[in-house]
Amino acid sequence: MKFASPWIITGLLFAGPDAQAQLLPSPGALGQVGGVVPGVLDRIEGAIDETGLGGRSDRLAERLVSVRAAHIGDLLRRHGDLIELDDRREPARRGVILLTGVKETSIEALRSTGYGIESQAIEGIDLPVIRLTVPQGRSLAHALKQVRLIAPEAVASADNLYFPSGPANMVPTAALASNGSVKPRAAGLIDGGVARHPSLMGSIEQRGFARGAPRASSHGTAIASLISGTGIVRGAAPGAPLMVADVYGDDPAGGGAFAIARALGWMAARGVGVVTVSLVGPDNPLLAGAIRLAKDKGVTVVAAVGNDGPAAPPAYPASYSVVVAVTGIDGRGRLLPEAGRARHVDFAAPGADMNAARTDGGKGRVRGTSFAAPLVAGRLFVTGSLDALRAEAKRGRTSGQGWGSGIICDSCRNMD
Repeated sequence: MKFASPWIITGLLFAGPDAQAQLLPSPGALGQVGGVVPGVLDRIEGAIDETGLGGRSDRLAERLVSVRAAHIGDLLRRHGDLIELDDRREPARRGVILLTGVKETSIEALRSTGYGIESQAIEGIDLPVIRLTVPQGRSLAHALKQVRLIAPEAVASADNLYFPSGPANMVPTAALASNGSVKPRAAGLIDGGVARHPSLMGSIEQRGFARGAPRASSHGTAIASLISGTGIVRGAAPGAPLMVADVYGDDPAGGGAFAIARALGWMAARGVGVVTVSLVGPDNPLLAGAIRLAKDKGVTVVAAVGNDGPAAPPAYPASYSVVVAVTGIDGRGRLLPEAGRARHVDFAAPGADMNAARTDGGKGRVRGTSFAAPLVAGRLFVTGSLDALRAEAKRGRTSGQGWGSGIICDSCRNMD
């Protein structure tokens, strides 16, 4: 299965069941690509409506894993000059290692070993970072082990990639939403760019943190509408001004930990209090540190638990203790069978049987925990505190850890 762009599979969201059936690989496709990306689990959601898969959750999970594995395999084959697997076999930007807490003597030792050295500071959260360029011919996995031996005092990680949990294809023909400067107290969104849409009438400021960014994307537009939409799509905080960080642009290796950390710094510097991150990927020390430092500056990150299913490893950044983790429910109030898990779940919100904005100016059905997170973030932006949000939460159909404190914005489905 070939893709026109690294995110094209997520464009299935607005396709009908027949088109979905034609584009989805057979369950056997997983075996064909498993040797390329062993251990990589599905980290996309919202791409498939259950009507296209006969309503069987086990089949849904199998197809999602197949699509995800095929996508990663294709991404590595087509963009191997930009992307490779790290020492945990997680996708990352090729030949880049991120260091924090490194001594000057270790920097000199790394330089003498052939590593390129670039010092950067992430503004807004005061986080100094050394970006190492791996010598040509050395794999990222091998280089990480070597760097940790040379600089044992430092924290070294790959620039891991985080994937949007829904329709993330960039739309070159779609105009960006107003790209002026918003006043203080805006809601934050780290995702793809946001397209102009009649429901997005509030002020929107967009900044790029990847090559070619900001550019309009399906996923960013849908998420933005569920935060601050008015009109045909009404968000949880109607009319709220938005600050949007596009960490993808047209870069096949977009969505890296370093880009997300820089985006958090930008928002912290501008006084943003609530940031939606409907992206999923592995644990990453740099991203974890950036989120903690942003929290110290008053930034609360709200993240989706992903769509890998309850048996998958915990997804990040939702699994970080200072992040508000959100799962999804359907129109009957049931937890989504494909919903992933985090080390904790704080809230549930609608993630199926609902509409969101499309880049063509209309609205369309969406599915996945990705679309639950902005509803929680929007209500947190309005209420101003987690205690107030907990008081607002409704009990789920059953008690248990999977629901967190309860359901937020149960009526926010835009189905009319």
